[in-house]
Amino acid sequence: MASSINESPSITSAMVSTEISPEDVETVTGFFERMGFVETIKAEHNVEDSFSNLIGGHLKVISIQRGKISCLLAVKAPLLNAYGGMHGGAVGAVAERVAIACARTVVGKDKDIFLGDLSISYLSAAPDKVELIIDGLVVKSGRNLTFVKVDFRLKESGRLAFMTRATFLNMPVSRL
Repeated sequence: MASSINESPSITSAMVSTEISPEDVETVTGFFERMGFVETIKAEHNVEDSFSNLIGGHLKVISIQRGKISCLLAVKAPLLNAYGGMHGGAVGAVAERVAIACARTVVGKDKDIFLGDLSISYLSAAPDKVELIIDGLVVKSGRNLTFVKVDFRLKESGRLAFMTRATFLNMPVSRL
């Protein structure tokens, strides 16, 4: 059985099981409020592909070679989560863009590439005002698949913060 709640001004309506205690409901809704999940998205961020706008001013290319790309990322407030570390979504967005760019250095222009899989290992936090060295490397590229790894290291210590692996499907462009 479920009932509707309107106890919090920031949570307009939610269906809650009658098996959940009011204390547990308050704990969960309080967590969402503290993390900012119930806040309205600002108009400048409520656009298609807003992560590109957020990341674009922070990501700088260091070098491009066949099958290898290095970048520098300055971690700043727009990329942080509620705990003060780089947000996982921002890590994923940067990893995807660097992996695509890296794959494009070896996959011909006559093929479209589609992200089939992206895995991320979060090894340590990347706090505010640190710089990360991001190295993308094509591990293997064949006729149908391309595998790319992207590592995020703290510039100052060289410590590995995030490891990502991406698999791309190489598709021939249809000729109509």
